[in-house]
Amino acid sequence: MTFGDDFQRLSKYSRHTLKGRSLDWENKPPLYKKDPDAELFKLSEPDRKGGQPLYGILQQRRSVRNYSSAAAAEKNLSQILWATQGITSSTAHHQFRAAPSAGGLFPIETYCAINKVEGFKPGIYHYQVPYHALALVKEGAFGLDLAQAALGQKMLRDADFNLVWTAMIERSKWKYEQRAYRYIYLDAGHLAQNAALAAVSCGLGSCQIGAFFDEEANQVIGVDGEWEFVIYMSSFGKPA
Repeated sequence: MTFGDDFQRLSKYSRHTLKGRSLDWENKPPLYKKDPDAELFKLSEPDRKGGQPLYGILQQRRSVRNYSSAAAAEKNLSQILWATQGITSSTAHHQFRAAPSAGGLFPIETYCAINKVEGFKPGIYHYQVPYHALALVKEGAFGLDLAQAALGQKMLRDADFNLVWTAMIERSKWKYEQRAYRYIYLDAGHLAQNAALAAVSCGLGSCQIGAFFDEEANQVIGVDGEWEFVIYMSSFGKPA
């Protein structure tokens, strides 16, 4: 039996074996990853009411792997990031986001590897959800490095920007223990689909990417690979 088969079997819920337990509220992991010393770049306000009709966007969505040399507009980057994890409503105790998350725990973090976007230097940025802003992680052209980490998939090199999603697994394990590993991939799928549809609405193409050398991808983004690790990515650009 393979590791995948073992995981599927051992993480199943059964009516006869599932046990309730108390949650350790005092040690609940924070919902947001913040770096108070990072340089923040505020994004333009996203369009919350307009855009193309949903069914038309679904009809147009395709995996696009060839992009033009034109730089993406900042407003399109802003719109796509908001569509993935942007805050859509707030109450006194909770902030709702554009995509669902198991238990409202939001273990997925969004990084943006910018190759060419108007108003931004190339580099790795982290999406700061509460502020709808990007925090600079490291400056430089990392498109080629990311492509090499993703088994040589050149669209990451040629894209205007790439979104890379990581999991901070302890946020989800706090409640779901080993079942959390199922949920983080479901959460990432919700984000990627929202991003793909938003890209179509902005006149951009995208391609979702799940094949990569894990440790190399972690190194490009700058995460430790244990407490936080890359699980999914997408490229974005104007179709050639």
